[in-house]
Amino acid sequence: MKYEDIRLRALEPEDLELLYEWENDSDNWVISNTITPFSRFTLKRYLEDAHRSIYETGQLRLMIAVNETRETIGTIDLFDFDPFHRRAGIGILIADEKFRRKGYASMALTCLTNYCFRTLHLHQIYCSIIATNTESMELFRKQGFVETGIKKDWICNSDGFYDEHMFQMINPIRHD
Repeated sequence: MKYEDIRLRALEPEDLELLYEWENDSDNWVISNTITPFSRFTLKRYLEDAHRSIYETGQLRLMIAVNETRETIGTIDLFDFDPFHRRAGIGILIADEKFRRKGYASMALTCLTNYCFRTLHLHQIYCSIIATNTESMELFRKQGFVETGIKKDWICNSDGFYDEHMFQMINPIRHD
């Protein structure tokens, strides 16, 4: 899937080292709700199963690559996929600081949102964002997500508890 300067691509075996680095970066754990590192063995098995359908696994991870350089800069995920209620959670990571604030996350989010609504015919997508991640909240607001609630003291971090903000986007392309 391509959109402007990026493309979203399926996981490849060659992504093992990138995933190992990103999944084991403890700075990312608070946004991914992780508290322990992943082994290469576990990630290798995950990659081997990545070809399975979102209908089988309830999730989809795509790598974000810059068209011009073909460099992989992050990942965007659908999770908690519910085909009956036609909804899924969405998460995004632009791993390296040098690629942030360049519009890549916005392009990836637009591309995946279009896929959710036009291909998967979802009714809604949602995300949860820790209160300290104001850049992410602004990204989702600019993309048309609406803040629908706040879970108080929801996320425990080494320096205390943080609120988590819930955002939703209802499909503007009705397929009722």
